[in-house]
Amino acid sequence: MKKIAVLIIFCFLMFSCVQKAYEQTVIYTVEIPDSEGVTSVGIRGNDKPLNWEQDTELKKINDKNIYQVKVTYLTGYKFTEVKFTRNGEYELQNMPNRRVEFNPSGITRYKAVFNQSQK
Repeated sequence: MKKIAVLIIFCFLMFSCVQKAYEQTVIYTVEIPDSEGVTSVGIRGNDKPLNWEQDTELKKINDKNIYQVKVTYLTGYKFTEVKFTRNGEYELQNMPNRRVEFNPSGITRYKAVFNQSQK
């Protein structure tokens, strides 16, 4: 009987420590000031569905060199970290990643200029 009680308490503690995950959608928009020779614009990041090994492609949305993608995360965190890429090369070399704070509403709009850190 004592073993069953310990097992029940153990199971309760294990499952009560799991952080609840929420859908967080981020609309990333980036301007590429020097667009000559650009063949691809992407984003990489810490949290699925993004990763640091492969670009998620941004699509050009106008003739002013603005690119955009919508990414939906399933996460318990309040932020993520990303970097944009141009032709597969990272921006902000030897600088910190961009920190994107999630809006409590579940939809965040993040605007940036390629290779310029946020103030």
